[in-house]
Parts: sequence; structure tokens; C-alpha cells
Amino acid sequence: EVQLVESGGGLVQPGGSLRLSCEASGFTFDTYSMRWVRQAPGKGLEWVSSITSGGERTAYTDSVKGRFTISRDNAKNTLYLQLNSLKTDDTGMYYCTRGLEPARGQGTQVTVSS
Repeated sequence: EVQLVESGGGLVQPGGSLRLSCEASGFTFDTYSMRWVRQAPGKGLEWVSSITSGGERTAYTDSVKGRFTISRDNAKNTLYLQLNSLKTDDTGMYYCTRGLEPARGQGTQVTVSS
């Protein structure tokens, strides 16, 4: 059974940082590209960032470029998202996904507020 367990969210002030993790199990992690998506309150899902299976290439939505960094540790079957210089607009539930598949985990809540 494919499982993706997100963690690392929390309440942070604007300008703060968080590091999200996504622990994967039930599939061969290092053969899949991975994504982070998020859902702000009252809005639809938004793609945030992607990384190829070996971590060679990454991509980001414009609003997070230069502030967020996606990475992965294939030996640990774990995906990461480093969030720096957080803004109130970054508030939402963050999910990791396997490739372009729908989110299947519970997500981790990020709240940016003063």
C-alpha cells in the first residue's frame, strides 16, 4: 500500500522558516518524481514544487521561487520542502504527491501569522 506521511508544519510568523517532510512507503521511491501541492483556506489545490526521481531537476511555482527549496533523500524514502521567508499567503495545508497522482496523505498545516 502506497503511503505518504507529511509532517513539519506549524504556526510561524511572517519571515519565518519551516521544513516539511514526507515519508514514503509501499513503493519504489527513487523511481518516481514527487511534488508538493498546497490548499489555502477556501481555495483549490495549487502546485508548489516538483523534483525528478533522482533529484537532478526541480521546479517551482513563481510565487515561491527563491524562498522554497525541494529536495529528497532516496536512501531514507523522504521528500522535503524547506520554506523560508514565509508570507501570510503561504498559509495552507501542504501535501506531497507521487508524480501527478492526487494527494493521498493527511497533509501538514502551515499557518503564517503575526
